[in-house]
Amino acid sequence: MSTAVAKKSTDTFAKIEERILGLQETGVQFPQNYSPINAAQSARMILQETKDKSGKSALEVCTPPSIANAVLKMVTLGLNPIKKQCYFLVYGNKLECQTSYQGNIAIAKRFGLKDVKAVLIYEGDNFEYNIEQDGRIKISKHSQSFGSLNKKIIGAYAVTTMEDGTIDTTIMTMEDIQNAWKQGATNGNSPAHKNFSGEMAKKSVINRACKSIINSSDDAALLEDEPRESVTEAHVKHQIKENANKQEIGFDEEEGYEVAEEVNDEDENQKLYEEAMAEEAGQSTMTGPGF
Repeated sequence: MSTAVAKKSTDTFAKIEERILGLQETGVQFPQNYSPINAAQSARMILQETKDKSGKSALEVCTPPSIANAVLKMVTLGLNPIKKQCYFLVYGNKLECQTSYQGNIAIAKRFGLKDVKAVLIYEGDNFEYNIEQDGRIKISKHSQSFGSLNKKIIGAYAVTTMEDGTIDTTIMTMEDIQNAWKQGATNGNSPAHKNFSGEMAKKSVINRACKSIINSSDDAALLEDEPRESVTEAHVKHQIKENANKQEIGFDEEEGYEVAEEVNDEDENQKLYEEAMAEEAGQSTMTGPGF
């Protein structure tokens, strides 16, 4: 790393830490046992190895505001890149933070998820399910033989168990899964999708199940014993305060940092592709379509 890039990194992360401390001062509380400063430093280490398609360091080519946006998004979501809960991806001179399926599980657990299991359905399996009066899907029978494991995968389902005992099931046919993959840059033809289609299918259905929990919940699930401000409310207050002191903070452009946002199915397909490739590349080269 050149001296200039090292200085850019140091200055950028110093400002990021200032922002984190500012958010904490305005009332934001992060998940238990989660240190946003430590997570930011973990992100800095990861970014030292993250490169664009030409082999240049993300810290060199990405703008400081976009780096700050990505890291602060990670922090407000309470994610840790070391645990592969999110990935940093280079799009031209912009850095983005993408939530992995493991990250979606972590977020869903804050909304009451106790456990989630994904199971593949193979051709020849005896698979039956019922739709209950409340609309919930309940698997009534799923039997398969050892020989089925070499047969064609025709679908997958994820069973989620909530802390209150509620059990729900999400089912996807292989056509559903492949249609999701086809929305990505490689149309589901990446080596990860080809060589580990079963594992990627499980990730797809787990993602969908967890996002259903996340999108149907509210901030009340994150509250602790004593009242606190939501991340969004506190962030808005912090932004008002910081906008009055832009010269001191240093980022003159693209000042609007992202906060925790609703995850929707439209983003799922590209994220699945990017996550697969990021895992395959060992958290290194990642670029968006057309760059």
